[in-house]
Amino acid sequence: KQWYQRRVREKNNEIWKKLEKTREEREVDLQGEREERDKEERAEERKRAAVVREQEKRRIEEERKEKQMRSYQLMDTDPELTTSNQFETEEDAERELLDDFM
Repeated sequence: KQWYQRRVREKNNEIWKKLEKTREEREVDLQGEREERDKEERAEERKRAAVVREQEKRRIEEERKEKQMRSYQLMDTDPELTTSNQFETEEDAERELLDDFM
């Protein structure tokens, strides 16, 4: 690489004075900044984990409901469904069947 070295023959004191007035020297607390950043990252991770747990709960609940809908247990609990054993006589069962048919 080629580079050039230039020498400034005279300093412009006016510019240097303005620069010196605006100079800021801060003490940097790297450990404190890192702890703050880590704290924020942990909080975000907790939020993401909570969202994932909530989605998993919803998925499990939906699967449980689907499984329940596919099972025949709901058919036994329907009050409109009756069996022939519930009627006292065979004629009552036939009458009920005809009423439902008509």
